[in-house]
Amino acid sequence: MNKIQNPFSGFSEGAYSLMRIVTGFLFSFHGAQKVLGLLGDPAMSPPVGSEMWIGGVIELVAGFLILIGLLTPFFAFLASGEMAVAYFQFHWKFVFDNNFFPIMNHGELAVVYCFVFLFIATRGGGKWSVDNISGRRR
Repeated sequence: MNKIQNPFSGFSEGAYSLMRIVTGFLFSFHGAQKVLGLLGDPAMSPPVGSEMWIGGVIELVAGFLILIGLLTPFFAFLASGEMAVAYFQFHWKFVFDNNFFPIMNHGELAVVYCFVFLFIATRGGGKWSVDNISGRRR
């Protein structure tokens, strides 16, 4: 049986690093909204010390560290766990009459972040990361 050759396989390391960088960058914006009141309505920022605010701190810090690739497995695992909690606590449990399906409870982004961060946690910082430069691979 012949194996089909993937013409893009030579780009997988760079593509992985770009995925990690972009995902960390976007995730940190969620934290910046909650913690710093940036990029949204500052009046909507949760009170300091609240569960939403703590989630925002995790998003801001973990997002930035994932973006630069520093201590990537730990912070990606933390971010993955936060997104699992966000899905089950906010999207599934309290929204739209306990509807489990992400398309119905608007939890798709939480689910995607959860599994992308879980993948990043298993893979590490990759080629373009502080972890790689400093020799802290996986």
